[in-house]
Amino acid sequence: MVISSNDLRPGVTIRVDHDIVTVVEFLHVKPGKGAAFVRTKLKSLKTGSSIEKTFRAGERLEEAIIEKKEMQYLYKAADNFALMDNQSYEQIEVSAAQIGVKAKYLKEEMNVLVIYCDGQILGIEVPNFVELKISETAPGVKGDTAASNNKPATLETGAVISVPFFVNAGDVVRVDTRNDTYMDRV
Repeated sequence: MVISSNDLRPGVTIRVDHDIVTVVEFLHVKPGKGAAFVRTKLKSLKTGSSIEKTFRAGERLEEAIIEKKEMQYLYKAADNFALMDNQSYEQIEVSAAQIGVKAKYLKEEMNVLVIYCDGQILGIEVPNFVELKISETAPGVKGDTAASNNKPATLETGAVISVPFFVNAGDVVRVDTRNDTYMDRV
Protein backbone atom coordinates (compact mmCIF):
# COMPACT_ATOMS: atom_id res chain seq x y z
CA MET A 1 0.00 0.00 0.00
CA VAL A 2 1.36 3.43 -0.93
CA ILE A 3 0.84 6.61 1.12
CA SER A 4 1.91 10.21 0.65
CA SER A 5 4.57 11.83 2.82
CA ASN A 6 1.89 14.42 3.64
CA ASP A 7 -0.07 11.67 5.44
CA LEU A 8 2.75 10.81 7.87
CA ARG A 9 1.70 10.95 11.54
CA PRO A 10 3.23 9.53 14.73
CA GLY A 11 2.65 5.77 14.83
CA VAL A 12 2.45 5.28 11.04
CA THR A 13 4.72 2.43 9.88
CA ILE A 14 6.54 2.66 6.54
CA ARG A 15 9.34 0.95 4.64
CA VAL A 16 12.48 3.07 4.19
CA ASP A 17 15.81 1.83 2.79
CA HIS A 18 14.92 -1.90 3.19
CA ASP A 19 13.92 -1.32 6.83
CA ILE A 20 10.57 -1.09 8.59
CA VAL A 21 10.28 2.11 10.61
CA THR A 22 7.60 3.87 12.60
CA VAL A 23 7.17 7.64 12.64
CA VAL A 24 7.99 9.16 16.04
CA GLU A 25 7.83 12.85 15.09
CA PHE A 26 7.07 14.78 11.93
CA LEU A 27 7.11 18.41 10.85
CA HIS A 28 5.64 19.72 7.62
CA VAL A 29 7.85 22.65 6.50
CA LYS A 30 6.86 25.15 3.83
CA PRO A 31 9.75 27.57 3.28
CA GLY A 32 9.26 30.96 1.64
CA LYS A 33 11.20 29.82 -1.42
CA GLY A 34 11.37 26.31 -2.79
CA ALA A 35 9.21 23.26 -2.38
CA ALA A 36 7.62 22.09 0.86
CA PHE A 37 9.08 19.06 2.66
CA VAL A 38 8.39 16.79 5.61
CA ARG A 39 11.08 16.35 8.26
CA THR A 40 10.66 13.14 10.29
CA LYS A 41 12.19 11.25 13.17
CA LEU A 42 11.86 7.51 12.56
CA LYS A 43 12.48 4.47 14.77
CA SER A 44 13.52 1.15 13.27
CA LEU A 45 11.36 -1.77 14.42
CA LYS A 46 14.18 -4.23 13.68
CA THR A 47 17.07 -2.52 15.48
CA GLY A 48 15.35 0.07 17.68
CA SER A 49 17.65 2.83 16.42
CA SER A 50 16.36 6.30 15.57
CA ILE A 51 17.07 8.16 12.35
CA GLU A 52 16.05 11.51 10.95
CA LYS A 53 14.93 11.65 7.35
CA THR A 54 13.48 14.36 5.12
CA PHE A 55 10.92 13.63 2.39
CA ARG A 56 9.64 15.88 -0.38
CA ALA A 57 6.02 16.96 0.11
CA GLY A 58 3.76 14.50 -1.69
CA GLU A 59 6.48 11.83 -2.06
CA ARG A 60 5.03 8.32 -2.34
CA LEU A 61 6.08 5.91 0.43
CA GLU A 62 5.33 2.23 0.97
CA GLU A 63 3.27 1.62 4.09
CA ALA A 64 4.14 -1.47 6.14
CA ILE A 65 1.22 -3.41 7.61
CA ILE A 66 2.06 -4.40 11.17
CA GLU A 67 0.27 -7.10 13.14
CA LYS A 68 0.44 -7.46 16.91
CA LYS A 69 -0.41 -10.72 18.65
CA GLU A 70 -0.63 -11.22 22.41
CA MET A 71 1.54 -14.07 23.65
CA GLN A 72 2.74 -15.35 27.00
CA TYR A 73 6.44 -15.62 27.87
CA LEU A 74 7.14 -19.14 29.14
CA TYR A 75 10.88 -19.65 29.67
CA LYS A 76 14.37 -18.93 28.36
CA ALA A 77 16.24 -21.74 26.59
CA ALA A 78 19.88 -20.90 25.84
CA ASP A 79 19.74 -17.67 23.79
CA ASN A 80 16.07 -18.06 22.79
CA PHE A 81 12.83 -17.14 24.53
CA ALA A 82 9.81 -19.45 24.35
CA LEU A 83 6.47 -17.73 23.79
CA MET A 84 2.97 -19.22 23.62
CA ASP A 85 0.05 -17.87 21.60
CA ASN A 86 -2.81 -17.17 24.02
CA GLN A 87 -5.44 -18.21 21.45
CA SER A 88 -4.05 -21.32 19.74
CA TYR A 89 -1.52 -22.41 22.44
CA GLU A 90 1.09 -22.71 19.69
CA GLN A 91 4.66 -22.17 20.96
CA ILE A 92 7.41 -20.28 19.15
CA GLU A 93 11.00 -19.42 19.99
CA VAL A 94 12.29 -15.88 19.55
CA SER A 95 15.97 -14.96 19.64
CA ALA A 96 17.36 -12.41 22.07
CA ALA A 97 18.36 -10.23 19.09
CA GLN A 98 14.72 -10.04 17.95
CA ILE A 99 13.54 -9.03 21.42
CA GLY A 100 16.27 -6.48 22.04
CA VAL A 101 16.88 -4.64 25.30
CA LYS A 102 13.35 -5.28 26.63
CA ALA A 103 14.36 -8.91 27.32
CA LYS A 104 15.68 -7.79 30.71
CA TYR A 105 12.08 -7.26 31.90
CA LEU A 106 10.66 -10.62 30.81
CA LYS A 107 9.22 -12.61 33.71
CA GLU A 108 7.69 -16.06 33.34
CA GLU A 109 3.93 -16.02 32.59
CA MET A 110 4.07 -12.34 31.50
CA ASN A 111 1.90 -11.36 28.52
CA VAL A 112 3.71 -9.49 25.73
CA LEU A 113 2.78 -8.24 22.26
CA VAL A 114 4.70 -9.86 19.40
CA ILE A 115 5.09 -7.55 16.39
CA TYR A 116 4.82 -9.18 12.94
CA CYS A 117 5.26 -7.82 9.43
CA ASP A 118 4.83 -10.10 6.40
CA GLY A 119 4.91 -13.15 8.71
CA GLN A 120 8.32 -12.20 10.13
CA ILE A 121 8.79 -11.38 13.82
CA LEU A 122 10.20 -7.88 14.25
CA GLY A 123 10.22 -7.72 18.04
CA ILE A 124 8.10 -7.61 21.15
CA GLU A 125 6.46 -4.97 23.30
CA VAL A 126 6.53 -5.53 27.05
CA PRO A 127 3.97 -3.81 29.29
CA ASN A 128 4.82 -0.17 30.12
CA PHE A 129 4.87 -0.97 33.84
CA VAL A 130 6.04 -4.23 35.41
CA GLU A 131 6.24 -5.33 39.03
CA LEU A 132 9.49 -7.11 39.86
CA LYS A 133 11.20 -8.23 43.05
CA ILE A 134 14.56 -6.74 44.04
CA SER A 135 17.07 -9.57 44.32
CA GLU A 136 20.12 -7.54 45.36
CA THR A 137 20.83 -4.02 46.61
CA ALA A 138 22.69 -2.28 49.41
CA PRO A 139 20.72 -2.28 52.68
CA GLY A 140 18.50 0.70 53.43
CA VAL A 141 19.63 3.22 56.01
CA LYS A 142 17.17 4.40 58.65
CA GLY A 143 16.19 8.02 58.06
CA ASP A 144 16.98 8.01 54.32
CA THR A 145 13.34 8.10 53.26
CA ALA A 146 13.20 11.54 51.66
CA ALA A 147 16.65 11.74 50.10
CA SER A 148 16.84 12.37 46.40
CA ASN A 149 19.90 10.15 46.03
CA ASN A 150 19.55 6.68 44.56
CA LYS A 151 21.40 3.36 44.66
CA PRO A 152 21.65 0.55 42.08
CA ALA A 153 19.42 -2.48 42.51
CA THR A 154 19.35 -5.79 40.63
CA LEU A 155 15.87 -7.09 39.80
CA GLU A 156 14.83 -10.76 39.71
CA THR A 157 15.17 -10.74 35.91
CA GLY A 158 18.77 -9.45 36.05
CA ALA A 159 17.98 -5.87 35.05
CA VAL A 160 19.73 -3.12 37.05
CA ILE A 161 17.84 0.07 37.87
CA SER A 162 18.34 2.99 40.22
CA VAL A 163 16.12 2.99 43.36
CA PRO A 164 15.77 5.23 46.44
CA PHE A 165 17.79 4.38 49.56
CA PHE A 166 14.77 3.09 51.52
CA VAL A 167 14.16 0.19 49.07
CA ASN A 168 15.59 -3.13 50.29
CA ALA A 169 16.29 -6.56 48.81
CA GLY A 170 13.06 -8.58 48.70
CA ASP A 171 10.84 -5.54 48.04
CA VAL A 172 8.58 -5.60 44.99
CA VAL A 173 8.84 -2.43 42.89
CA ARG A 174 7.00 -1.06 39.87
CA VAL A 175 9.33 -0.20 36.96
CA ASP A 176 8.60 1.93 33.88
CA THR A 177 10.03 -0.18 31.02
CA ARG A 178 9.96 2.72 28.55
CA ASN A 179 12.76 4.59 30.33
CA ASP A 180 14.09 2.04 32.88
CA THR A 181 13.03 4.00 35.95
CA TYR A 182 11.73 3.11 39.40
CA MET A 183 8.11 4.21 39.92
CA ASP A 184 7.15 3.05 43.42
CA ARG A 185 7.23 0.23 45.91
CA VAL A 186 4.30 -2.18 45.81
